[in-house]
Amino acid sequence: MANVQFVTEQVAPSTTSFSKPIELYVFVDLLHPDSWHLQTIIRRLQISYGHYFTIRYILSTELSSLNVACQKRNGCPVGDDFTDVSHPVLPSVAVKAAELQGKKAGSRFLRKLQEYVLMDEKDVCLSSTLNEIAEHCRLDMVEFHSDFRSMEASRAFQNDLCVTREMEVNEVPSLVFFNENIEDEGLKVSGAYSFDVYEHILQEMLDDTLIAQDPPTLEDLFRRYETLSTKEVAEIYEIPEKLAERELKKRMLQQKVARLVCQRTSLWQIK
Repeated sequence: MANVQFVTEQVAPSTTSFSKPIELYVFVDLLHPDSWHLQTIIRRLQISYGHYFTIRYILSTELSSLNVACQKRNGCPVGDDFTDVSHPVLPSVAVKAAELQGKKAGSRFLRKLQEYVLMDEKDVCLSSTLNEIAEHCRLDMVEFHSDFRSMEASRAFQNDLCVTREMEVNEVPSLVFFNENIEDEGLKVSGAYSFDVYEHILQEMLDDTLIAQDPPTLEDLFRRYETLSTKEVAEIYEIPEKLAERELKKRMLQQKVARLVCQRTSLWQIK
């Protein structure tokens, strides 16, 4: 594995980092669908080994005009819904604004944003699209609009960019594994690899035999993630994609899931 390096210092660990023995930093660029290629493996890791690790997503979009965009956003009147504002910084700041309503709210927003990027029907850099995503995620819209304008959300994104630089992450997606001993080096894996590679790294970091959890029922899986691809279902249950497709079509006929139109992949959503 050529793109594996050690990270000598852990940057800004979360307050809940070590309730589980491993913390996983996932570096993504929200504006590039290729950065979401690793999402299938991340979800499979969560299903099988989520009792061993926590995840912290780091938004690593490279932007030279962050301050200009923030000034434009902060200069809007209080009642403005920003429908005419578009900038590559806005999706990242919107994620941080959603996270201010709690980790689960931030995760819902991130997943829905991913869905919009993959479907490629609307411009996720447009503030009206981000408002739509927030409404889909059942966020408090008054709070979201306030946080979206706030310096707190902008600083949170800037902090992610600092973490990216300090860990010398030059490629997305990248993963960095840390164990519970803060003095130990982290392990940085640049690029995307197969599930068994990350499984092996987890085992090495724990220095123990991994015990996998059984996957939930398909219905419970959709309650957890709401939107899944055929490939994700196939990999989580370790079945051929044709069989996964057949099972998903059965649920569609039972009106339990709906198929979303998407050119890049086959997406399904809970109804």
